[in-house]
Amino acid sequence: MQINKDTIIGECIRKVEGSAEYLLKRGFFCVGCAAANFESLGVGLRMHGKTDEEIEDIIKELNKMAKND
Repeated sequence: MQINKDTIIGECIRKVEGSAEYLLKRGFFCVGCAAANFESLGVGLRMHGKTDEEIEDIIKELNKMAKND
């Protein structure tokens, strides 16, 4: 699975093992929210104050995790 800023949060969590824990460690607590089923990573991370650079770093790490699945 290729992760990008348009990937739905819930889809990422369901398909990438360890992604929920990683996002929680990065201060992104949307993983259990109902909005996770329709909100993208980019929108969610931006709403939680993440900068473009932080969003890019998080997405890169999620893609590394996805390749290891």
